[in-house]
Amino acid sequence: MSKREELAREAARLFAEKGYHGTSIGALADAIGVQKGSLYAHIEGKQDLLFETMRQGAEAFHGALDAIPEELPPTEKIRLALRGHLRVVAEQLELATVFVAEWKYLDEERRDQIVAERRRYEERVRALFREGRELGSLRSDLDENAAALLFLSAANWAFTWLRAGADTDALADAFYALLVDGMRGYSTPA
Repeated sequence: MSKREELAREAARLFAEKGYHGTSIGALADAIGVQKGSLYAHIEGKQDLLFETMRQGAEAFHGALDAIPEELPPTEKIRLALRGHLRVVAEQLELATVFVAEWKYLDEERRDQIVAERRRYEERVRALFREGRELGSLRSDLDENAAALLFLSAANWAFTWLRAGADTDALADAFYALLVDGMRGYSTPA
């Protein structure tokens, strides 16, 4: 592992534990056993590490969706999306923590890039619900925006209570049952 990779890993750990603003350059240097000034051979500043962590988080969450076979029924895609999302959180807890909680501390240009990735992910989740509604697997009156927000709210904040390395498939399946069973069937008249 290169010093840059080690530094990025330790930055994610410290940002998750102490927050971006609570992590000093000195703490980062201590974490990899170098002098503070030596860090600048690898980075321009702490923002580089925060952005790299955010980029890795976006790649991990998008990768979980990319792994879902396109030919599956929409409800199975939703179940696998929940499994993938929670797996990312459990297997990369520090990265997920920083991705969900610390993005607002990026400088404007980098924040815009990460917000665009977060929105793209949200749209991909929303599209799963839209597909389910349009193909008749979910309620005809389903609000895909509200469904996606519910999915993301439950899954994103798992970093606050989920333990690293936890088996998340059963939990994702329980979330899925609660979420999707209430969305099946036809619209009922008001």
